[in-house]
Amino acid sequence: MTAMTRTAAAKTDLGPVTLEVLRNAFTATANEMDVTVWRTSRSTIVREMLDYSTAVFDRDGYNVAQSARIPGHLNSMSAGLITIVRDFLPLDQWQEGDVVITNDPYCGGQHIPDILAYRPVYAEGQRIAIVGTLCHHLDMGGMAAGSYAASATEIFQEGLRIPPLKLLRGGVMNDDVLAMMLQNVRRPDMLLGDLQAQLASLAVGHGTMQRLATRFGADTIVEACTLLLDGSERAMRAMIGRIPDGRYSFEDFLDDDGILPDPIRIHAQIEVKGEEMVVDLSGCGKQASGPINATVASSGSAVYYAVMAIADKEIPANAGCYRPVSLIVPEGLIVNPRHPAPVANRVAVGHRLATTMFGALHQAVPGRVPAAYYGVSYVCSFQTIGEQGERGVLVEIEIGGTGAYDDQDGLNAYSYGMHNNASIPIEMIEADVPLTITAYGLIDGSGGAGRQRGGLGLFREWRVDSPAAVFTANLERFKFRPYGLEGGEPGREGHLYLIRDGERQALGSKINNLPLVKGDIIRLETSGGGGYGAVEERIPSAVDHDRLCRYAC
Repeated sequence: MTAMTRTAAAKTDLGPVTLEVLRNAFTATANEMDVTVWRTSRSTIVREMLDYSTAVFDRDGYNVAQSARIPGHLNSMSAGLITIVRDFLPLDQWQEGDVVITNDPYCGGQHIPDILAYRPVYAEGQRIAIVGTLCHHLDMGGMAAGSYAASATEIFQEGLRIPPLKLLRGGVMNDDVLAMMLQNVRRPDMLLGDLQAQLASLAVGHGTMQRLATRFGADTIVEACTLLLDGSERAMRAMIGRIPDGRYSFEDFLDDDGILPDPIRIHAQIEVKGEEMVVDLSGCGKQASGPINATVASSGSAVYYAVMAIADKEIPANAGCYRPVSLIVPEGLIVNPRHPAPVANRVAVGHRLATTMFGALHQAVPGRVPAAYYGVSYVCSFQTIGEQGERGVLVEIEIGGTGAYDDQDGLNAYSYGMHNNASIPIEMIEADVPLTITAYGLIDGSGGAGRQRGGLGLFREWRVDSPAAVFTANLERFKFRPYGLEGGEPGREGHLYLIRDGERQALGSKINNLPLVKGDIIRLETSGGGGYGAVEERIPSAVDHDRLCRYAC
């Protein structure tokens, strides 16, 4: 990733106490923005699943504080903003009241459902910060509901692409752009509601940062951002410096791309030298025909997540953490595709790259890294069709079991790794769309065995209650199971079924626009986490407990 030149901050009398106060104030600002989205959003994917993120950036676009939301978003929002201001809308073209948005993966975004929105903050005649939100919108058009087409072969099929532009200019809404957006989606009411939540969140962040500038001074805010980034960089360098120098590598595989049956290699070679780390992704497979490619914003996010996750001491999470970590990511690979490669399910690469990084880092810091977690966002989308042709849309992202650690079992059906989603309450789903959840629970014995047992995956069933429906799935871990460590066994693989008239039919991991009729049931079974250590080393009381709770078959 190419860095931008950073603007020098004016020197002030900022001391360590004031700096710590401002660090917490910036984080509180991001959290206030987070709560605003949660309280005002419309769709279940944002309001209930919590698939959104908020952050505060310095005046040049580098992340200085973030809410406790989605790692895959937060590590990439700064990269997205830097791309926008470097290649499309330089910051000298921004002004008070502007809101810049994009969802284009080739202009700084991740995939089309995610809309990035940024607003600059000015005080005392200068730009002091930028506040930003990212929301996963329910639908952005394209050939499948939820904009998750499993059979797309180019990004033009995946939905409406919004280049970096000003949705608000000087506080005035660009009604033509908004009308164009609403005209191209299946649920314009949900898009408008969630977009308004993003704007409200930006207004809250903007107001709070201006109040901080009034209290502490604009120059102090600017300098605090610089010092916080530098402090996180020093802490990250010290952490890397405690890792033994050397080269560490690991590989894992994606099942397929939904178009061709061939597995796709994910490989990482990590070189630690002093206080710096180089992550070489050159060994990854070539970009795929199907929609599982990940732009550098996405793949880089997975790398940064994995490095920060192994920290042995707390490091304030911001863009300064990324400075000691260099990426080698040649163009034309699945981790850095050329336009117009499809990228809807880019998180498949993100999850697998995270577990691949963990596999390599385990060699460097054994005992600090868990076995592989389920490692996939189980994305299932339904478009229901009523008697009068009315459409309903549901997007669900299910989870599985986490990997075991050296000293503890994995967690059952726990959101982990590159995402931090909540489960949509069943009542909310059934009130919103004509679907019924007929079964939901843990899968006995799905965690990998070992001295410490992997977490269990889950099963979930949706019954169609409308006259017709269409189903799309972007899944993984049906062929390559989540690995165990130190002799631990892998977790169970995932499965997907169509149940019609009592007959169960196995489906592949990637399904696009499967026609359904009233009474059909879709059953998903997610993968478990890998085990840690040899199974014969598990203590007898734990074995008895597994049997009692049906954690083991």
